[in-house]
Amino acid sequence: MPRNLIVLAAGADIGAALVRHHLARNARVAGSYRTRNATVDALEAEGALMLQADLSVGEDVRRFAGQLVAAGFAWDTLVSAVGLLDPIGPFMELDFDAWEASVITNSTAQLRALHALYPLRAQGGMARVILFAGGGTNGTFDNYSAYCIGKLALIKMTELLDSECADLQVSIIGTGWVNTKIHQQTLAAGAAAGQNWNTTRQFVDTPPEGATSLETVAECVDWCLAAPREAVGGRNFSLVHDPWRDPAFIERLRREPNSYKLRRLS
Repeated sequence: MPRNLIVLAAGADIGAALVRHHLARNARVAGSYRTRNATVDALEAEGALMLQADLSVGEDVRRFAGQLVAAGFAWDTLVSAVGLLDPIGPFMELDFDAWEASVITNSTAQLRALHALYPLRAQGGMARVILFAGGGTNGTFDNYSAYCIGKLALIKMTELLDSECADLQVSIIGTGWVNTKIHQQTLAAGAAAGQNWNTTRQFVDTPPEGATSLETVAECVDWCLAAPREAVGGRNFSLVHDPWRDPAFIERLRREPNSYKLRRLS
């Protein structure tokens, strides 16, 4: 399990749950947040090192890295819980600058942080990275193109990092429906969200049986962190649909190097 864990977007629901999960297991935890809120205050009181940083801004990321150096924080695990649904609507009807900024938040901003933090990892062992995927991996995700494209870029980058960096174990997890505040962006979008507005409203009002809990997200992250690199490195997992609780799954992954990766089927 992690000794020194960084959580990006630690002030958001999934990020905060992961901070608390690992603090309870005696990990040293540092988290980034873009805007201070009551959750950030509470996590600081609980023992997390909380640092402000807009990950899309290079100077913020450099300051964040410098503060970790000053704190003597050599990380062995990094989890990015960054995600942004806005702007929501048909691509041709959206403001392109807002669309592009969302793609950056959902992809390269997180990679900017990883790039800056890579030299700060603990030496002499394997550093582990967990990213989160989103909708649209196996089909279209109409009206959410910025979110979809950003997350798909992370999926491919997971594989590239696994191939290029022998000292990193990088995996990406799709969580399914988790009842977090991110869904308020869909509700605020109204008709621009299309059919997903009604689906989301029903989910938020009455979370169905089978909705993913924050505890299950933490358990799946733990599974991925504990698994061997040759089984989970460079792979995209679905918390809901993949048999990650089955011990035999690890052996299957070892035998199938192209499974759970973006591939063209003939």
